Amino acid sequence: MKDMPWTKKYQPKTASEVVGHQKQLDYIKSFILNYKKQKKKALIIYGPPGVGKTSSVHAIANDLGHEIFELNASDFRNRDNIENILGSAINQRSLFFSDKVILVDEIEGIGGREDFGGIAALKKLLEKSTFPVVMTAANPWEQKLSPLRQKSELLELKPPGYLDILHVLKNICENEGIKYDDQSLKTLARRSGGDIRSAVNDLESISVKKEITSESVDSLSDRNRVESMLNALVKIFKSNDINIAIDAFSNVDEDFDKQFLWIDENIPVEYKKPEDLSRAYDSLSRADVFMGRIRRRQHWRFLVYVNAMLSAGIACAKHEKYPGFTAYKPTGRILKLWRAKMKYQKRKGIAQKIAQKTHTSSSRALHDTLPFVKNMAKNGNKEIAEWLELDREEHDWLRK
Repeated sequence: MKDMPWTKKYQPKTASEVVGHQKQLDYIKSFILNYKKQKKKALIIYGPPGVGKTSSVHAIANDLGHEIFELNASDFRNRDNIENILGSAINQRSLFFSDKVILVDEIEGIGGREDFGGIAALKKLLEKSTFPVVMTAANPWEQKLSPLRQKSELLELKPPGYLDILHVLKNICENEGIKYDDQSLKTLARRSGGDIRSAVNDLESISVKKEITSESVDSLSDRNRVESMLNALVKIFKSNDINIAIDAFSNVDEDFDKQFLWIDENIPVEYKKPEDLSRAYDSLSRADVFMGRIRRRQHWRFLVYVNAMLSAGIACAKHEKYPGFTAYKPTGRILKLWRAKMKYQKRKGIAQKIAQKTHTSSSRALHDTLPFVKNMAKNGNKEIAEWLELDREEHDWLRK
């Protein structure tokens, strides 16, 4: 156990140890227990990396006393491998004659010319399986996965809040005899962006001295004392000195796009007066204008203006420093964009099913037929969902 990575050592053994997904865990458990009664014989669990997709399945299986047969989709990419490896697992009884769960991780790994027939072979096996099949994906709405979506229920796992991640980190510190202060662990939990696995890996990497401090958390981005983004924000938001602000990003290992997002997220957190907000956003927008000129014309000399507007421009937007501590946080925009993309692709997936049933193009189904189908579902027409073979999430989306 000493040499075991903490992500493995502290992987949840039971459902009670999983944080932030109680309703989803209940659904997974119900799917496995009622597998033979399910119309669709597989479940696709999707969400960003590190939210607990795989560990949730393991925890439920442990609670139920089920054996897990786990493999990664990238390990059996073509039709022959899928039929030989997965086919045997799907049809054979467990070694100890117990119930079994088939877990296929990262199904996006099946793709490309060398995998011709892989998706079709997996789809056929799902129909014949004598055991529940659970698959995981970051993005289940890819076009190539359409045949699998038609045969599967879909369940989204959203990133847990930073307080849930903080709870996990505290438990590990107590078990490992590591000293810590709450603020340092909170910073570590926040910067993970909902990725539990990343947070645990970071904690392990800075725990050599059996103590977690703000300095050790700040050193994560680079061992050569590269300053954290949080320190850079302090120099900008808590100072009126141009010389201090202008060098805020000098040792920060983040590209300009990420710097824009951090600044944009935290301007309204720090600045409360309307005039300060106005000047700060004006400076941010000017930096964006120069960034656009760099992208269009490749005039990289404009970077000096981008940095000046992002740092000194934002710092000087306020008349005076705001007192007190401010908890800066990473942007949530990337996650929002990801969710918006998932929502659009869910819409697109429904349109593809309509296109198959109505023998029209996906484009025509998306723009002409889907609005009528959505209106029918809102008015309580359940037959339309059954006819299109929609899963629970797709049906719920239609009724919104």
